[in-house]
Amino acid sequence: MSVYDFTVKTMDGSEKSLSDYSGKVLLIVNTATVCGFTPQYADLQALYAEYAGKGLEILDFPCNQFGNQAPGDDEEIHSFCTGRFGVTFPQFSKIDVNGDQAIPLYRYLVHEKGFEGFDPGHELTPRLEQKFAEVNPDYRNEPDIKWNFTKFLVDSQGNVIERFEPTADMKYVEEKVKELL
Repeated sequence: MSVYDFTVKTMDGSEKSLSDYSGKVLLIVNTATVCGFTPQYADLQALYAEYAGKGLEILDFPCNQFGNQAPGDDEEIHSFCTGRFGVTFPQFSKIDVNGDQAIPLYRYLVHEKGFEGFDPGHELTPRLEQKFAEVNPDYRNEPDIKWNFTKFLVDSQGNVIERFEPTADMKYVEEKVKELL
């Protein structure tokens, strides 16, 4: 099984097979428009501008599960992202990434690469760890998505290679992308 075995819903409601991205390196990310990590859209767009012609696709899945930070419908989210950040990479319909309503693609991604901790040294890591520990002291042992802008790196054969938490340095993410291109 690989990510190519899944279909997802586009912003216009049609189905898109991820096999259409066969042979590409993918960075799959759950996003939000009013999150402290929302400025990462600019970093993602810069990454896409630099490497799309070399085989990278970034697949954006808005998600409102974390603090209701992706309000609005698909069109409003798309307008915000293109207007504020100049996003040109594919954006898909708003989804759930955790729980009973999580789309199959995200169930697979989490199964392949579970949570291994927030990135040491990032200024938000201690606050995020405290926040999650208050809600669930065992959060570290659960593979689910913890917050917006979690990223999965997929190689050109559809294998999930790495998971980056939202606190990951985007320069590190870029280095890992370059290794696969």
